[in-house]
Amino acid sequence: MAKLYLVPTPIGNLEDITFRAIRVLKEVDLILAEDTRNSGKLLKHFEINTPMQSHHMHNEHKTVENVVRQIQNGKTVALISDAGTPAISDPGFLLTRACVEAGLEVDCLPGATAFVPALVNSGLPNDKFVFEGFLPVKKGRQTRLELMAQEPRTIILYESPHKLLKTLGQIKEFFGEDRQVSVSREITKLHEETVRGTAAEVLSHYEAKPPKGEIVVVVAGKK
Repeated sequence: MAKLYLVPTPIGNLEDITFRAIRVLKEVDLILAEDTRNSGKLLKHFEINTPMQSHHMHNEHKTVENVVRQIQNGKTVALISDAGTPAISDPGFLLTRACVEAGLEVDCLPGATAFVPALVNSGLPNDKFVFEGFLPVKKGRQTRLELMAQEPRTIILYESPHKLLKTLGQIKEFFGEDRQVSVSREITKLHEETVRGTAAEVLSHYEAKPPKGEIVVVVAGKK
């Protein structure tokens, strides 16, 4: 039966793709890709020749209706993002919701995502946690930080390298300089590293050594 597959792709190491993901990407009628040029390299590596169509945050509002119609007409479609699991700080939610509302089957495969290994590797409590994704750039940022500072569960954030120092500085300011923090960088890649310590210690580390690559910040909850 025609359906939508949400297919995780590697966040760095190509060996992290599953056999099932490769099979699905070969069998579907169409692959929706966040960046067809980037995904084209992945598909070529695994000898996947399925047609691709662009589906990203700037056009997904316009393409959702057409994709739903294609699935209703019998096509099986797979959605992939540039890296990791679709809809986790990437396009995917709007299409998934539209398919669910239309009564279409949606199947999300398990697979790579950055925040799970960062959380487990942090050494911070992981029985209860909250995923915040990217913080607001301007409006609402301070309010969000003030609320997060009172959160008793472990907090997970995504951050870009050029904003990490600002975010760590604000964690130190709003959460306190002794709040435990773990920063995982370039997960599964050649220069993967995790830096753990107090907010003040981790901030000092990255002030001396400017960060590069994809970053996950894990912050201890309030005791």
